[in-house]
Amino acid sequence: MEVSHKILLLDDDPDLLDMYKDILSQLPSRPEIFTATSGARAMAMLEADTFRLLICDLRMPKMDGLQVLSIVRRKYPQLRTVVLTSVVDEQFRSRVYALGVDLFWHKPGTEQEIKMFLECIESLLGRDVEAGFRGVQSKSLVDIIQLECLSQSSALLRISNGGLTGRIWIQNGELIDAEAGELAGEAAFYKILSWRTGMFETLPAEPNRPRKITKPYSTLLLESAQALDESRIAEDGSPKPASTPMTELSQVDGLEFVLTMTSGEGGKSEARGLENPERMEGWARQNLERFRALGERLQAGPIEDITGLGPQRHVAIARQNDMEFCVGWRHSMTLQQVHDMMKKVLALWAS
Repeated sequence: MEVSHKILLLDDDPDLLDMYKDILSQLPSRPEIFTATSGARAMAMLEADTFRLLICDLRMPKMDGLQVLSIVRRKYPQLRTVVLTSVVDEQFRSRVYALGVDLFWHKPGTEQEIKMFLECIESLLGRDVEAGFRGVQSKSLVDIIQLECLSQSSALLRISNGGLTGRIWIQNGELIDAEAGELAGEAAFYKILSWRTGMFETLPAEPNRPRKITKPYSTLLLESAQALDESRIAEDGSPKPASTPMTELSQVDGLEFVLTMTSGEGGKSEARGLENPERMEGWARQNLERFRALGERLQAGPIEDITGLGPQRHVAIARQNDMEFCVGWRHSMTLQQVHDMMKKVLALWAS
């Protein structure tokens, strides 16, 4: 039986509670959502029931959000926590992350910001992390970077692994530089991503830091994940070259993730750049079947190429011989660019 997670939403404004409860009801996992208008009430509810996630405002009378989070970290270390606030203050943000909060998010005001917020919340609800990097709560380093970039944050991440120390600079949701020992830029970033465990802390941003990394963060994560899967991080921090079709695909400009599937029931799949490839595989196969059936009903022949444009990324799914592809593209690309690059993907795989 599938477990329905519980979310506790804390804010002293009842109207905002109702609004964000409606927003959270759009989550695909359909969690149960409970509300509290005071810190004392929230603590009583946490004592009486088991919650997966606490979403907390900062500025509240009597017991403010920082006090609540401090108590929660001691009493409920496995509870995932999110700060949802209108406070734009880097000192607040640093204090919040120092408490081990999973996500600091300014209250969304646009449809795109709401979609990004829901994507992050869904990711936190579905993640079970047994090992990784630890502030106060365990997370993977990839998760930390993705959440920082998705929330358009500016921060300096300091990461330690034994006697090794690395730094990653993020400015307005973009990776701009990294350092690890004598390495800098992309090489340092790849080296840091090869560390499986360690400690991290979030420091105030350095807005004047010169940019040395120009690739989108999604491309860097895709390349590093591929290199790690194949144990191909060199001593200088760079991914070692390989001649597999998946390697060639990851070098295509604008590509954010790629999922390849063998057609038919029980077919094998391979993915790069996806946290949850199983969910994406199910979605892609389902849509290919639906459009194939639609083509038959309309007597239009097989529909085997589908492209969807979105505010965060574009997604294209296609079939070639006995292979099926689901590819994510940068949202800045035009429809024609996606079509052209999908042709390149299929051609690279065929070769």
